This record gives sequence, structure tokens and C-alpha cells, in this order.
Amino acid sequence: MIDNSETQTALISITPTAADKVRELLEAEGNPELGLRIFVAGGGCSGLQYGMTLDESQDSDTIFEAHGVRVLVDEMSAEYISGSEVDYVDSLMGAGFTVNNPNAVSTCGCGHSFKTSGDSGQARGCGCGH
Repeated sequence: MIDNSETQTALISITPTAADKVRELLEAEGNPELGLRIFVAGGGCSGLQYGMTLDESQDSDTIFEAHGVRVLVDEMSAEYISGSEVDYVDSLMGAGFTVNNPNAVSTCGCGHSFKTSGDSGQARGCGCGH
């Protein structure tokens, strides 16, 4: 059995730009116990949506380092985002984190929700306001 509390090989990748932004956010929080939690939740325009927050690790998390940032992923989310890349984009449309997910077969125009081949039902129209 794998001990998920130990640092493991990267489940996803983070671009240097995204890591710089996360480090900036972590420094502002001033809590060395925090890491970047990346998760998947039901909802969004396409059935599943990405979420990110600064959080402390849980016993069942997969934990790894990427460009000096501690990343936390829960067991359920890992199956949906394995192999993904997190980036930080600052464009005319706004700034924010994006997830490039090879498991997604369809995404919404907002880039925050997606559908995998294993999801039931049909992707819905984008109601993101973008």
C-alpha cells in the first residue's frame, strides 16, 4: 500500500508562471503548512469543474512538489486530473489559473468545467457568462 502522506511523483504539472503566482499567494498567507489544493467537484457547465484553494494536507491526499510549490490532490480528483497541466494566464480577457486536461473530451468556454469520456449525460451550454 502506498503511503499518500509522503511526497510522491507529480500527478500533474504546473508551469513556472503558475508556480510563481501560487508562491506569491502562499507568502501572503504566511502559513507554512499550506499548499495548493487542486480538486474536481460536480457542477459547472459541462458536469465537472476545477477548483483550487490554499489548504493544509489531509491523510488521504497525494502530495508532491512542483517548482517549489507543495501541491495537494484528493483521491477522487486524482483520477480526473492525472496528467493535467496547471498554468496562470494574464490576458485581455482577465487573469487566472487554467487547467489543460488530457482527460477532458469537452470543455466549456470559460475553461473551468469539463466532461470526461466516462461521464454520463450530455455537455450543456455554457452559462459561465464569458
